Amino acid sequence: MIYVDADACPVKAEILKVAERHGFKVTLVANSGLRPSRDPMVHNVIVSAGFDAADDWIAERAGEGDIVVTADVPLAARCVAAGALVTGPSGRLFDKSNIGMASAMRDLGAHLRETGESKGYNAAFTARDRSAFLETLDRLCRQAKR
Repeated sequence: MIYVDADACPVKAEILKVAERHGFKVTLVANSGLRPSRDPMVHNVIVSAGFDAADDWIAERAGEGDIVVTADVPLAARCVAAGALVTGPSGRLFDKSNIGMASAMRDLGAHLRETGESKGYNAAFTARDRSAFLETLDRLCRQAKR
């Protein structure tokens, strides 16, 4: 199963393409409307608008053999702890070896934004990010099938 933190995910189409090739079901989880799919392998879940509702839904279900796509570091940490394979939409892999540093850097960035030391602008999503994501997701699908 591939779980997708779908509210602001820029690679939904790519996820569906790779999932179909590997025979994985996909669950898109969001706080707002998602475009319906006729594909029986794609399931849309709309959660309440509550804080972290989509994250909680995914974290409660993801585990060994699952893949999670999210840019949210706290959600990534919860899913890595549950044994899921986790990637961000830019192809950044989150695992036991780097999730602690990713969490620390997220917390530092939040602190710098709060103190005005940083404006907190995110880099634009690029074609290179999309390509890296496709490569990472394909690799994770092969790994999850083993």
